[in-house]
Amino acid sequence: MAERILGKTLATVSLSVALASVTVQSSGCCSIPACRNTFSSCGFHLSSNIMSSSNGAKGNSHNKARTSPYPGSKVQRSQVPNEKVGWFVEWQDYNPVEYTAVSVLAGPRWADPQISESNFSPKFNEKDGHVERKSQNGLYEIENGRPRNPAGRTGLIGRGLLGRWGPNHAADPIITRWKRDRSGNKVSHPISGKNILQFVAIRRKDCGEWAIPGIYKGYVDDPRNTDNAWMETEAVNYHDETGEIMDNLTLEAGDDAGKVKWVDISDQLQLYASHSHFIKLVAEKRDAHWSEDSETECRGL
Repeated sequence: MAERILGKTLATVSLSVALASVTVQSSGCCSIPACRNTFSSCGFHLSSNIMSSSNGAKGNSHNKARTSPYPGSKVQRSQVPNEKVGWFVEWQDYNPVEYTAVSVLAGPRWADPQISESNFSPKFNEKDGHVERKSQNGLYEIENGRPRNPAGRTGLIGRGLLGRWGPNHAADPIITRWKRDRSGNKVSHPISGKNILQFVAIRRKDCGEWAIPGIYKGYVDDPRNTDNAWMETEAVNYHDETGEIMDNLTLEAGDDAGKVKWVDISDQLQLYASHSHFIKLVAEKRDAHWSEDSETECRGL
């Protein structure tokens, strides 16, 4: 994916994260060549196992997928206590709310039909024509004709705002650079002593939280997830080591993004969904500042 994105001459680079988007526009005829030294991150994929399996949920890996109201609606999920998230836990009284947004039911090109439609026979856990129904996290179970969220119960069935039954895949870059002073020197944090990394962040209109246009590879604890549809994503970190490329670019928010700007990376960021975890991965891979707490820096993930 890195070669395909960076190998083109671009006047506009589009970044998106589901309901929010940002466009990076060049102030001139700027080309971004493949694997240049100044764009040192060619092929740097992020990976981390943060998904709670169906055999149990980690403390912070499946929380936003249980929050109410459901995004863009007044729908309240059935409450799912931590100890009953995993499908292995028997819960005969589990009564999730059914909800699929009108915009999805309208049948746009990016959305599946309803499972009940006679002409719809999806091939789950495999490539289904032009639709990738494989999960980054392995095989998922099918129950009553519907795929089952591998991370556990969410209190809501149907697809919500998501178009596909099962995994909904996204793939986007995380663009970073070093923070520099007016003389062009890297700025280090006064306490940790490490250089400060910046990334392109968008402020989502739906919740006001900062987000990255892209994440890691696999399941994401996202507030749009349901028992039958969930977000999975893959991210590649594109890092401008010298700052020469990004200095010629201006950032412009898309229709669904409230604001876009370069944001300093640290553990003080309040980010959408699981994005803080992924930003921390980027900082650690780049040996950049993350926390003022030296013990936290040493512990890592």
